[in-house]
Amino acid sequence: MFPTVEQTVPGRLLGGAPQPVAVPVRFTYSADDPLAVHMVFPPSASLSGTTVTWAFARTLLDAGLAAPSGTGDVHIRPCGPKTTTVELRSPEGVALLRFGTARLRHFLLHSYATVPAELETRAIDIDGGLAALLRETRG
Repeated sequence: MFPTVEQTVPGRLLGGAPQPVAVPVRFTYSADDPLAVHMVFPPSASLSGTTVTWAFARTLLDAGLAAPSGTGDVHIRPCGPKTTTVELRSPEGVALLRFGTARLRHFLLHSYATVPAELETRAIDIDGGLAALLRETRG
């Protein structure tokens, strides 16, 4: 079993409604996927009524806490000294969320305690992944 960091971070969904909507988002990080952070949204916060997970690079979260970052479906940027904005883009639309920066930084620091940045690529089981891929293509 690989070490995992989980932290629920209260977020605010901006737009659409007259007031921001509170959304409890569970951030997860696992040593078995050392380059990624996952944001898990409860069914009440998704259009489909099911749990929705977004995955993106841990380095994006780190960079986004300091300066606008992101080029694909996930963009992260500071919004003043105490909050951070996360923008998620999909074919269904755009979701804009705001989180307390201190909470995101706390989660990120715990993820680095689990797998330090300089060890991320060493934690990846490349041989095991290639073996599994080869078994799937032969099977």
